[in-house]
Amino acid sequence: MKRFLLILPLFLFTFCNTQNQLQPTCDDGSWFVLKKDDLSAGTHHTRHAEIFGKYVSGYNLYVLKAIDIVQAHAPDGGGYFAGLKADPPESPIGYELKLFGRSLLNPPRPTSYCSGSTYAAFIEALNLIFAGRTPKLTEERFEAARMQESDGGRREDHIKLWGKWNADGYGNHFALVQYTQMGVRIKPNQARPGDFMNISWKKGGGHSVIFLGWYLDENQTPKVVYWSSQKRTNGMGDDVVPISRIKEVCVVRLTNPQNILHFNIEQPVDINITGDKINWQSDEALSH
Repeated sequence: MKRFLLILPLFLFTFCNTQNQLQPTCDDGSWFVLKKDDLSAGTHHTRHAEIFGKYVSGYNLYVLKAIDIVQAHAPDGGGYFAGLKADPPESPIGYELKLFGRSLLNPPRPTSYCSGSTYAAFIEALNLIFAGRTPKLTEERFEAARMQESDGGRREDHIKLWGKWNADGYGNHFALVQYTQMGVRIKPNQARPGDFMNISWKKGGGHSVIFLGWYLDENQTPKVVYWSSQKRTNGMGDDVVPISRIKEVCVVRLTNPQNILHFNIEQPVDINITGDKINWQSDEALSH
């Protein structure tokens, strides 16, 4: 029976990999555990599609390719900075991010912070998914995606698409699941490289990241590997943290990117949602 359980996920994974890339990523519900070699590229690199992309198909692969595009703008991380009252203002991402060729912000700083980096990867993924086509994005929806006001000022939390992504709490859920209906929520055991994850820390506060995998270190301590912008990586880069530091997570998968062209800019959002505990079961965790 144990041998069968090891073979079955591999079969399902192989089946998933035969599908068209322009569709949602699938999973078999087993914990995705990375190997030590998967972390060999270090903190700052542009090999996410190469290293982690071989384990997924569908839209998550475009998210991993998008991470490499964003990271290439800051090979050393680019620096981390967040300050609501800073002058010049904080910058979600340190380069001129564009959606379908149109600028979403004029960055006041070369630095970034967590939700800005994950949003940048989301936008770059859309650019890749729609490459070769001419998407008709209305002016109202383009404005909703912008990361600053027209005068260059800070777009406040909960305002339109970026404001919901950047809001405290589970911003990926607010923005992708509820506001635009571009994604679905999944359980931690379903998470695959390229899924969006909001972390709620036991010590307080939260973090917006892109999931790369679960990991067992040499002491068999369960950890999570993700890409985001944080102080310890000097801005954008891969980080590895013990799940013992995490209170809850909310994992969201991109499933309907076409809804960027159709979403209701007045769609209400319920911010009173709860996260998922990471109920790690080492005997059920299966490495790829």
